[in-house]
Amino acid sequence: MKTMRFPHPLVLLVGFILLAMLLSYLLPAGEFVRHTDPATQREVVVSGSYHRVAATPVSVLGALVAVPQGMAGAADVIFFVFLTGGAFTVVDQTGALRRGVDWLVMRFRGREALVIPLISLLFATMGALENMQEEIIPLVPILLVLMRRLGYPSLTAAAVSLGAAAVGAAFSPINPFQVGIAQKLTQLPLLSGGGFRLVVLALALLLWIGGTMRYAKRYQVAPIFEDSASDSVAGVGRHGLVLLLLLATFGGFTYGILKLGWGFEQMGALFFVLGVVAGLLGGLGLNGTAEAFIAGFRDLAFSALLIGFARAIFIVLEQGHIVDTIVNGLSAPLAGLPVALSALGMIGVHTALHLPVPSVSGQAVLTMPILTPLSDLIGLPRQVTVLAYQYGAGLCELITPTNGALMAIVAACGVRFDAWWKFVLPLYLGLLALGAAAVVAGIMLHLK
Repeated sequence: MKTMRFPHPLVLLVGFILLAMLLSYLLPAGEFVRHTDPATQREVVVSGSYHRVAATPVSVLGALVAVPQGMAGAADVIFFVFLTGGAFTVVDQTGALRRGVDWLVMRFRGREALVIPLISLLFATMGALENMQEEIIPLVPILLVLMRRLGYPSLTAAAVSLGAAAVGAAFSPINPFQVGIAQKLTQLPLLSGGGFRLVVLALALLLWIGGTMRYAKRYQVAPIFEDSASDSVAGVGRHGLVLLLLLATFGGFTYGILKLGWGFEQMGALFFVLGVVAGLLGGLGLNGTAEAFIAGFRDLAFSALLIGFARAIFIVLEQGHIVDTIVNGLSAPLAGLPVALSALGMIGVHTALHLPVPSVSGQAVLTMPILTPLSDLIGLPRQVTVLAYQYGAGLCELITPTNGALMAIVAACGVRFDAWWKFVLPLYLGLLALGAAAVVAGIMLHLK
């Protein structure tokens, strides 16, 4: 008897595109009135303004056309992935990357378990600071080499990077793309409730890192230690220069994101320069550098294109004018529930909404103007309304196949999505329970 296999990521995403198309025929079209919010300069909905509009069902051809439209809409992210993936392939082919990993492995010899919490905390910090996701994709080759040398399974590379970053972002007190936007839209002071969020963040990271370490230890094989002492002095010098260049690039990358407001175009240009200079410093020459770039493009092509397919799902829902219908249908029943149940129901609403609205910032803009007046009417603190959004939408980044970065990173690790779900679901449920407990605690403490 043939066992059922989980669908290929591409099959899964195309299935969701077709499901979105079908829903455009089954659900009534509707929308909210929107206006520009002066605090965030983003378009937000007017609470209570939902109304029906003329049906615009999406045809099969329209759903298919949404795929290249999704590619075009995600072009900045896709080409960022191509350029950075090519750059890291260049760095790898110089031999510098392996030397750096060798050095790191030797320094942690006998203490391999420390690598997981250290790397997880690094990515969790970046997630908490700037919602890092797509930026992780080009780092996957380095993490894969490191984890394999330490004897850990490939899935661990995704867990310590995107997984930790998503947890850091969801529980962050300062993430501008989640809590920052939500607090502005609910007219709360920025960074308010920060102490409470830090305590819950620490508990969440303990849960995530503990689960990752347990999984890694369970499937660990013997670490690979190599003696590279026989390498030439000239080779060591070139490798050292390339690694210094790599570190300088990461410094510029972080500064550009946090201080200069860089987008994916600027970040892609930075890594393109890294690849060219690293190839020349590493002795590959112009032709060798170009060939290494092409190899990198080829290796990450599938991962990059998954981002465009994920974007196409939202395009179909938007063209069918049913995104607002879904939001209105999910949020309306909350008004009749007791305060605590309403708050927990908001977590469920945000979780369900994150499939058709895969952008956390877009979800805040869509839902906060609707749920804030409702919270005031039932006596729910606005800070708790923001918590429910953070935990519901933010944690969903760990599991939803409409998260292009997640699909791309899991694919780049060579891990089947069902294997990722098997690993992540118990941790996700534990984190969701922690979030629910934090929401109830926030109500009891009258968190302001």
